[in-house]
Amino acid sequence: MDSIIKKKSFDFAVRIVKLYKYLVDKKTEYVLSKQMLRSGTAIGALVREALNAESTADFIHKLGIAQKEADETCYWLELLFETEYIDDKEFNSIHNDSKDVLKMIRSIIITSKKKLKNEKDKREQKGDDEQDNKDS
Repeated sequence: MDSIIKKKSFDFAVRIVKLYKYLVDKKTEYVLSKQMLRSGTAIGALVREALNAESTADFIHKLGIAQKEADETCYWLELLFETEYIDDKEFNSIHNDSKDVLKMIRSIIITSKKKLKNEKDKREQKGDDEQDNKDS
C-alpha cells in the first residue's frame, strides 16, 4: 500500500510541475500556478517523510499534512479551471488524479488510526491481565 501512494504522489508531482511550466510559459500565469506547484509537490515529499516516520503516530501526523496539501492542490486546480487558465480536458484529468491521491491518503490514515487504536487496546488489555495476575 505504501509503495503505491509513494509512486502515485511522485507521478502526480511530475504532472503538477509540467502543468506549472505550461501555465507560466503559455498562459503567463504566475501566482495561482506557484501555489499549485508548492502544494502539489509537497504531497509526495510528505508521503516520503511519512514512510520514514519514527512511529505510527508520526506516520499519521505526516500523512495528515499530506492530506491537507492534497486538498489545497484540488482548490488551486479548481480555481485555475474556473478562471479559465486550464480547459475541461486538462482540468478533469489532473483533478481526478488529485482526488485519487487524496482518497488514498485518507484511506491510509483511517487504516493507520485503527491499527494504532488496536495496538493501544492490546497494551491496555495486557496491562489489565498482568494486574489481575498480581491480584490473584
